[in-house]
Amino acid sequence: MSDFSDNVLAWFKSHGRRDLPWQKKPTPYRVWVSEIMLQQTQVATVIPYYQRFMEKFPNVAELAKADIDQVLHLWTGLGYYARARNLHKAAQTVVEKFSSEFPKSVEALESLPGIGRSTAGAIAALSMNIQAPILDGNVKRVLARFHAIEGWPEQTKIKNALWQIAEQSTPIKDVAAYTQAIMDLGATVCKRSNPSCDSCPLNSNCLAFTTNSIKKYPGKKPKKKLPVKSVVMYIFQNESGEVYLEKRPPNGIWGSLYSFPEEVLEANTALVHEPFENIPQHILPLESGKSLQPLRHTFSHYHLDINPRMVAVKQNGVEIAETDHWLWYPLDHSVEVGLAAPVKKLLSKLAVPL
Repeated sequence: MSDFSDNVLAWFKSHGRRDLPWQKKPTPYRVWVSEIMLQQTQVATVIPYYQRFMEKFPNVAELAKADIDQVLHLWTGLGYYARARNLHKAAQTVVEKFSSEFPKSVEALESLPGIGRSTAGAIAALSMNIQAPILDGNVKRVLARFHAIEGWPEQTKIKNALWQIAEQSTPIKDVAAYTQAIMDLGATVCKRSNPSCDSCPLNSNCLAFTTNSIKKYPGKKPKKKLPVKSVVMYIFQNESGEVYLEKRPPNGIWGSLYSFPEEVLEANTALVHEPFENIPQHILPLESGKSLQPLRHTFSHYHLDINPRMVAVKQNGVEIAETDHWLWYPLDHSVEVGLAAPVKKLLSKLAVPL
């Protein structure tokens, strides 16, 4: 596999990306945060989030002692919020179990919350130059095409084959450069659609290219029709213009994020414009409310149809202090908490965008 890695490294010297913010000082902490953010998310989207995150939490100790609401606030908009919760838990583990020093083995890194084999390999290779293979989406695509590996890469048999190839392809020397190089090659040349095969350093030996079957690899995920669920989200707005938000349970969708109270609409149930059944005791509706434009939020396993309903309310005389479970959220976004994606979208229609 030396020709493979040599060609990738030679290409990287002239064409690789070297101006990404996490490359400037590739410590284990900085590489780790970038790798977690880059899961399921494009580089261009990640960069401003990463920069704000580093400014707020410049090291693992600062992240570990932060409140989870601060972490989720900075993550709002990136999606896949379990990543942020695991990031926070892992930081606390590094501080408490490893004295704020990231472990120097792939196995120990993999034991941290939210860190799988590929992320552990990336941290070890990019920040410690330890020989460790990676297999992110970009690398899977490069290897599947080069070796003409048929099938969806997430199938166990296919993934195991790709891991074996990734291990054989990773050189002993220049591991950090090779790891960045093969990720860059997948992201900028061996792209999912419209790959630049003519400028690829591997094209002379790439089975997908030489057999004119690029579109065949990697295999696509088997399609299945997603079910649809429906809810009514109640936007309770008080006389000061603030809206009522509740903190969701730590488990489940939007765990630990703030969202509007909601009611589930059973299948084939018409929208009912009655006041919210479980309205908080300190809120008094002034009207039945008005419906806003519905929106659909899609998860990996189902569609969620959201029917927003705006309701003017006032305090009913019961004095109850805000808690960790709910708050009145000002529309100037001055309160730093994590917001569920539809909440952010709906708030942008009510006031200045986040």
